[in-house]
Amino acid sequence: MLKPEPRIYLLDDDELVVQLLSRALKREGYQVKEDTTGTRALAEITAWSPHVVLLDVKLPGINGLDLLQEITTSGLTAEVVMLTADDTAETAIRAMKLGAADYLTKPFNIEEVAIVIRKILEKESLKQEVDHYRRVTSEIFERDVIGTSESILALRNKIRRIAQAHVTTVLLTGESGTGKEVLARHIHEEISGTFEGGYRPFIAINCAALPETLLESELFGHEKGSFTDAKTLKRGVFEQAGTGSVLLDEIGDMKTDLQAKLLRVLEGRSFRRIGGKAELPVMATVMAATNRDMASAVEKGLFRRDLFYRLNTFSLNLPPLRERVEDIPLLAMHFLRMYAKKYNNQALQGISKEAREILNSYRWPGNIRELKNVIERIVVLENTEQILPRHLPHELSERKRPEAVGKSGGFLLPAEGLSLEDLETDLIRQALERTQNNKTAAAKLLNMTYDSLRYHIKKFDL
Repeated sequence: MLKPEPRIYLLDDDELVVQLLSRALKREGYQVKEDTTGTRALAEITAWSPHVVLLDVKLPGINGLDLLQEITTSGLTAEVVMLTADDTAETAIRAMKLGAADYLTKPFNIEEVAIVIRKILEKESLKQEVDHYRRVTSEIFERDVIGTSESILALRNKIRRIAQAHVTTVLLTGESGTGKEVLARHIHEEISGTFEGGYRPFIAINCAALPETLLESELFGHEKGSFTDAKTLKRGVFEQAGTGSVLLDEIGDMKTDLQAKLLRVLEGRSFRRIGGKAELPVMATVMAATNRDMASAVEKGLFRRDLFYRLNTFSLNLPPLRERVEDIPLLAMHFLRMYAKKYNNQALQGISKEAREILNSYRWPGNIRELKNVIERIVVLENTEQILPRHLPHELSERKRPEAVGKSGGFLLPAEGLSLEDLETDLIRQALERTQNNKTAAAKLLNMTYDSLRYHIKKFDL
């Protein structure tokens, strides 16, 4: 993935000026599109989306100031620099009122033009960075994938390799609440770290939250007048993201017609706005996330097989929290510190051993999102130095216990199943509580040897 060159649209009726400026700007590393008539200027500017337009005031058959007004009122993001031989203040004032970024009087120095363009691009880059850090400070989200479990360490290694290879399409799978958007942001940061330059946008869009027609417009954008409500030009997320990243969340809920269009984008790395004719490049990393069994959705005809294979080339799965129990204390402390800072609860410093045991033994059907919500609630509502068992929601300590049963004299397995390790831990804890931590008596209750009980106590860190 190469860093894109800034695009400059040059419109002047003096061919010599156009040639001189074009050569100089190309030497500076810019892409340049030249025009000397302006007859199709607005359409070409709209289609090409230049960063800067150098625009002569006097053009054959068109007034540059009128064209400036059309550019600034059409939803285009290009900055316009006016070029003119008229050095009167009146023209300059009118140009600036109409939205021109700057104004250069002929004859001008080529280096002067280059400096003006450089300042405009630097100002835009700075604005994007300021907007970015404003969002970062106003939203609490974590880009790092926290954990020391084998599955998380292996996941981090894959992410590094994907970032170094500049992979352009990634599929993220996992149950709801496992942190797929956090993973996507982490990948985005890793990839951004392999490039030089400033801020790169990260744009997430939920494919299940929007009707198909609106989702298509959000993804691809539309031209002014392309449909009834298209009163201005709209740039879609593929265009807005530039060299950043786009996350298509809940990709499994995307309608099949739109899936076909997305496949063409991923294969050709280009797209057209709705109602547009120009092919625009897709330079962003595209990530798709889902909590669905995609292979099953393909077999049922709910998801295109060819799109699934295209997305699944680089696939990362986030395991549920119950399969990475050793990461629960790390995540809980991370959320505690994060929310203690957010809500200015500096008294809360840690989690008691008993509370950690309850957190570790709970099944977390809502995964990391549920753990995060539990910790946030405690930070806000409790005035304590440590999270204790009594601060935890009742359902966390109500682990399912088997009920007495049948003729075999054993236990009935609940219909929803259970964790054998959780069951062993629970029974050993009950025996120790009943015997007031007398290990010999507890071993007799459990019909096991003293040494075996000691082994299990150490194994389960009781």
